[in-house]
Amino acid sequence: MPLQNLVEYFNDRFGQEHRSSFRPFLLEEESISTLFGQIKIGSVFSPIRVTQKPAEIIGHAAKLKVSTHDVQYLYSDEIENLLSNRPHQDNNFETIIDFDRLSRTTHMLNYLPLAHLQGALFLEVDPRHILGIKQDHGAYFEEVIEQCGLQTKNIVISMAVSSPYARHYPELITGLNNYRHRGYQIALKFDYVAQEGQAFKLISKLSPNYVSLSARHVDEVRDNNLLEKLRTLSALVALTGGQSIFQQIEQKKSALLARNTGFELVQGRYYE
Repeated sequence: MPLQNLVEYFNDRFGQEHRSSFRPFLLEEESISTLFGQIKIGSVFSPIRVTQKPAEIIGHAAKLKVSTHDVQYLYSDEIENLLSNRPHQDNNFETIIDFDRLSRTTHMLNYLPLAHLQGALFLEVDPRHILGIKQDHGAYFEEVIEQCGLQTKNIVISMAVSSPYARHYPELITGLNNYRHRGYQIALKFDYVAQEGQAFKLISKLSPNYVSLSARHVDEVRDNNLLEKLRTLSALVALTGGQSIFQQIEQKKSALLARNTGFELVQGRYYE
């Protein structure tokens, strides 16, 4: 289906769901942008590469490209109503869910020109989204995927792991497993390995397809046991049937660290 037709389809769907005439999806020069308040959302795709063969790409990580946008008064007013008039809102979960859905739909539409490569598309999902959906995680987005002519097996649902959500890990694991049951792949994303015991326990319980770690934060760590911890992490991921990713690599030393500690996949500007 042509991009313009898909844009019209998702605009119509958004309007029906929210009982609004606001049409958030825009097609501009063969690229999709989406309006959320006075924010315009776009997509940037960063290749995920094989560590030992960086020219080999297994997929792309989707990142938000955000800019401001001056909307017409009527549209601005409608958006404010969408965000504020929520009689059943719980801790802004509904707003997070809307934003996540708009973002992921934007990424999916922009990814279509790359879909022929048959690689995986990594999409981040806010933990609050997973907690805000009580059942059937992934059902809404599955319809988006099918409408675009793609399959859930090519989509990796990636969730950032952070200590504030530690007490919600059981619910988050249940939600991620719901995605898995619908055919999605699952990824856990860590910024650091300071709490490696808790992190390793979560990996063992979930057995994600991918586990990623930020090289940017690792560069800031002063730990004599860092190499051992990284090797332990990559070995655990392999043992549970997944693949480890060293992300946000910007320097040669980080690329060498990925090789020396057993990370199977890499991503970052160093390889661009």
